[in-house]
Amino acid sequence: MQQIQRHPYWWDDVAYKAAQRAKPAEQLPATVGTLVVGAGYSGLSAALTLARAGREVVVIDAQAIGFGCSARNGGNIGPSFHKLGMAGLTHAFGTTKAHALLHESMNTLQHLKNLIATENIDCGLHLNGKFSGAPSPRKYETAAREAELLNKAVGLEFEMVSQADQRNEIGSDRYHGGIVYPNDGHLHPGRYLAGLAERILAEGVRIFAPARMTGVKRDGKGFEVDVGGQTLRADQVLIATNGYSGPELPFFQKRVIPIRSAMIATEPLPAAIMNELSPKGRSFNEMSRVVLYFRPSPDKKRMVFGGRTFGQADRPNRYAPDLKRLMTRIFPQLNDTAITHAWSGTVAYTFDHTPHLGTHDGLHYAMGYCGSGVGRSTYFGHKAALKMLGSKDGKTELDGLEFPTRPFYTGNPWFLPAIIRWHSMMDRFGV
Repeated sequence: MQQIQRHPYWWDDVAYKAAQRAKPAEQLPATVGTLVVGAGYSGLSAALTLARAGREVVVIDAQAIGFGCSARNGGNIGPSFHKLGMAGLTHAFGTTKAHALLHESMNTLQHLKNLIATENIDCGLHLNGKFSGAPSPRKYETAAREAELLNKAVGLEFEMVSQADQRNEIGSDRYHGGIVYPNDGHLHPGRYLAGLAERILAEGVRIFAPARMTGVKRDGKGFEVDVGGQTLRADQVLIATNGYSGPELPFFQKRVIPIRSAMIATEPLPAAIMNELSPKGRSFNEMSRVVLYFRPSPDKKRMVFGGRTFGQADRPNRYAPDLKRLMTRIFPQLNDTAITHAWSGTVAYTFDHTPHLGTHDGLHYAMGYCGSGVGRSTYFGHKAALKMLGSKDGKTELDGLEFPTRPFYTGNPWFLPAIIRWHSMMDRFGV
């Protein structure tokens, strides 16, 4: 029996391994113009924008380049619409602001596509669209109404697929139809990360990892930053730690909810099976309360499947069997298929289900992508950099929004297991 690898399938890629060219923390400079904390998509995207504007940039990460969810995610891309939906957004912000926020969501996807094309990043990008499956007739009707509203508000393209026709989209009879979003797609998270890292290294940006920031404080017009017992001075600092914001950043730790999301990858499958599972090479998700997302690997040889876990610890021995069970519920033909990789990472939700960027006590930040981080992190990292440069192009519809927390919340989401189990029960009842 093959042993399951407890690291992301994406990490096996040669390009990802080659991009791990960080310097040791001992070589950190004493001073730097701009310090970026976090070497994920947000930090690397920001560093690219800053470096090309002539800034001296240093990036640090507590672990390795892309160690967090930037190289652990499922690689599905889309406009990342707000979790509250049209009704919730309108209630919270009013019609005009709600539509503006939705337009900005459309911008995140287009920015990502443009960046990959302009930078010629070889990241296994497939713009084959996404099929979202409805586990009940009620979910199908609700999703159809929401898609119509989004089409009228921001021109979102979609196609309703009946239960009778869904086998043209997915090799499963589980769903009561679904929706195809033709402009969505998927990519290789590790190769995309590698492409960003290579571009910023070529611009002279220095990356240090592992180099954990243990404290930061104002020092006149700049900042003193403690990194593993060393102190460096920076004129500007960008916090791009997202779901890995720790006690050294209490303001941010109290405002993001780290949620563990886990994934598995199957062994290589026969081409006939892969063509049956995804006839058009689409990515997938299920319209369930407990998020499920899955897609073919970039080489179209494996199925990669993910979802939320019931606990906060990384326990592959628990979540790998759960994910296999959920996967075979959708694809019974994979019942005897071996799992080769199982891994997890921490995504950052916020209390208002909205990403946030801006400044706090002089520190710039971008985070809180609520599980839709590939496009959002790239886009808002770029926007945060433009703000640091003083450019009017850094304006976003998120500017000025309060970054909320809750009384007594300190960053430990002790309440999540109960909430996820409740949502799981509601899914079983089709609610």
